[in-house]
Amino acid sequence: MRLDGVINVSKSRYFGRNFGKASDYKYHAYIGVGGNLGNVKKRFDNLIRAFKNDKRLWVEKTSPIIKNKAFGYTNQPDFLNAVISLQTSMSSNMLLKIMQHYEVKFKRQRSFKNAPRTLDLDILYYSKKVRKSARLMVPHVGASDRLSVIVPLGMMIK
Repeated sequence: MRLDGVINVSKSRYFGRNFGKASDYKYHAYIGVGGNLGNVKKRFDNLIRAFKNDKRLWVEKTSPIIKNKAFGYTNQPDFLNAVISLQTSMSSNMLLKIMQHYEVKFKRQRSFKNAPRTLDLDILYYSKKVRKSARLMVPHVGASDRLSVIVPLGMMIK
């Protein structure tokens, strides 16, 4: 499949799947996942395994993975992007800390804005709540106009 700006769509062992809902978590979040360095699909699958082993999180559903051109700083490899639907009882600020922990665990380095990276995790939406602080903006800035979010999210909730 090809959409303008999106090169292709694929699945992996853990992406493009529905894992089912859990009833004992308070909040629902959509997490944007991206990366363009190394074996990104394998890293994404390892991330889902790590999330599934983390009792603070329940992975509900994952989108297929799309490959798309980088924006901002464009002199870099194409990105793989996907969306994860998960449940948690953590606050949005605590979820942000956990996502940043996983970025570090998977060797994310923040060299400059829009730089190539092994893993990028963004809280796109958090239980229909709005949060605006220096550390966290929910809904995520650009969530409603970036193909790297719109396409996987649309494919997941169709």
